[in-house]
Amino acid sequence: MDATGKPWTEKYRPAKLSEVIGQTAIVDKLKEFVTAKSFPSMIFGGPAGIGKTTSAIAMARELYGDDINAAFLELNASDARGIDVIRGRVKEFARTLPLTNGLVKIIFLDEADALTSEAQHALRRTMEKYSTSTRFILSANYASKIIEPIQSRCVVLRFKPLKEDEMREYIKRIADTEGLQVDDKATEALIYVSDGDLRKLTNILQSTAVSEKKISEAAIYEIAARARPKEIVSMLKYALAGEFLKARMELNALILSQGMSGEDILIQCYREALNLDVNGRVKLRIISMIGDYNFRIVEGANDRIQLESMLANIALIKND
Repeated sequence: MDATGKPWTEKYRPAKLSEVIGQTAIVDKLKEFVTAKSFPSMIFGGPAGIGKTTSAIAMARELYGDDINAAFLELNASDARGIDVIRGRVKEFARTLPLTNGLVKIIFLDEADALTSEAQHALRRTMEKYSTSTRFILSANYASKIIEPIQSRCVVLRFKPLKEDEMREYIKRIADTEGLQVDDKATEALIYVSDGDLRKLTNILQSTAVSEKKISEAAIYEIAARARPKEIVSMLKYALAGEFLKARMELNALILSQGMSGEDILIQCYREALNLDVNGRVKLRIISMIGDYNFRIVEGANDRIQLESMLANIALIKND
């Protein structure tokens, strides 16, 4: 938190739709809804940290002003996955009369794709019953996990990952406001480790700024517990050259020195495998292996054994 006690994710959260970064087409559509004071229920689909929650809150602020607390309910569905929440808090809020000069109320369900199937069907019935007084905005990383009967009752707006130029502009704005020195390498590191998630980027930048005003590339990777791209590439190149023991030493450094999890290492391997200077078939085999070993680790297999097995199999490619 800063001197005001606010985390930067809240301090720099846009208060108006016009301040939302990127998502121009969606923001323009939401502005039209605000002007018309009429809008359908919606599904905001897309990865985390790219403006879904921010856009919903900004729209509600512009619609309701000081009455926002009486007309806008925000719930995180991943914290409350069961049907009892839909039948309880959601239904109770939906059935109350609007107190906003004829405007419908909004119920915003973040991470709605985490709702159980039973809860989603209960939600559909609630949406139907209170359609004249309440609109729903469902935020989902995977809109396809929302059941079809709900999707058919909503307009689906798909949020796109932010462009690198937009993220650089955002970093510069925070740096200028907070008096930080963020050089080009640190900026690129922030963009890399956040992987399009502006919320993650903001948290990493704030955490780094706690101890120093001059933000370095090394500090970013340390706070994020991520490897530099060249470290992942080095490990993969050793494996491809058949030098398993050297690849294993690089893996040890990632796990022991940087405290990275198996899944984090595999995600970075996937990103860097696409840029390896190898022929297409070898690249395809490596990507296929990463997928297989990621599944094993997610299912509970030992991280180190699986990662070493993957490196061993990559080392065997040249002998096939």
